[in-house]
Amino acid sequence: MKSLKTQHHKLSDPAYQLHVLNDHSESLRNQPKFREKLEEINLYPLKPTGIEIFQMNVGYMCNMTCKHCHVDAGPDRTEVMSKETFKQCLEALRNSKAETVDLTGGAPEMNPHFRWFVEKVSALGKHIIVRSNLTILTTAPKYQAMPKFFAEHGVEVTCSLPFYNKSRTDRQRGEGTYDRSVEALKKLNAIGYGKEGSDLELNLVYNPAGAFLPGGQESLEKDFKRQLKRKHGITFNNLFTITNLPISRYLNFLLESGNLEEYMDRLITSFNPAAAQGVMCRNTISVGWDGTLYDCDFNQMLEMPVEEQAPRHISEWNELKLNNREIKINQHCFGCTAGAGSSCGGATT
Repeated sequence: MKSLKTQHHKLSDPAYQLHVLNDHSESLRNQPKFREKLEEINLYPLKPTGIEIFQMNVGYMCNMTCKHCHVDAGPDRTEVMSKETFKQCLEALRNSKAETVDLTGGAPEMNPHFRWFVEKVSALGKHIIVRSNLTILTTAPKYQAMPKFFAEHGVEVTCSLPFYNKSRTDRQRGEGTYDRSVEALKKLNAIGYGKEGSDLELNLVYNPAGAFLPGGQESLEKDFKRQLKRKHGITFNNLFTITNLPISRYLNFLLESGNLEEYMDRLITSFNPAAAQGVMCRNTISVGWDGTLYDCDFNQMLEMPVEEQAPRHISEWNELKLNNREIKINQHCFGCTAGAGSSCGGATT
């Protein structure tokens, strides 16, 4: 499967995606706006609470092309962060109060400067999270050695696993994904990740395969732990439930299945004021592969950089100004405030 960008699909244009979310039908045009919901709870304009998490999308290149990917990542995407931009990120981190560096992609491990950067950030004493699709850890020898490298630097590994059975996982992410994911998880367990008494943290990420919200995070975590332990002897620390945002390939899925209006209505009617208070854009900054700064990874995919009054590139880093910016919003933001809320760290309430 090719990325939307390689297909020259109209949904590869972020401006068109925003048009669809706001004007695709009369129903969507008449839906409440996210700004209106924030105004009702006196939360507009949405402002940061202080940057705690420095999230970096180090490239859209990936060994997989998953059906619901909001990044539109794949083997045919060539956008990767340069070493110069990595150096600019390091300089910013030296002058930042952010304690966590969250590396995502694509498959972040595929960036040629990935190991070098992890070593440098580790030397700064920052906590590092790597978001892995798991299957990359079972491919070429240089990636098979990654778990040991992660352990040496105390990296927290957060992995995508759509479900604890083969059929649902392979249906969402491609045939063979489940078996390769299990292989990678066993390898991580073997060196101490996710084991009781170990400080090597292993987390799984669940997002629904269809046009519905995730179930309760606590109950799903118990199910995942029980099933993976019973079937494969696999253990892990936490399960994070993430709501699919109507962006890129998932937006395409909603359109093709005729579920867009219903799904958006579900997100809007499930708006949770408490979740709105805790949206991840309030304590996170997102750095794009080219160094552009965004309020979150989702805004990055929609090419919505931080407001003009704030620094817009990592080379212009100014934490004080960034902490005083107004966060950009649009209709996709309802995905982070529906039900129990959604963030890169799972439910927020």
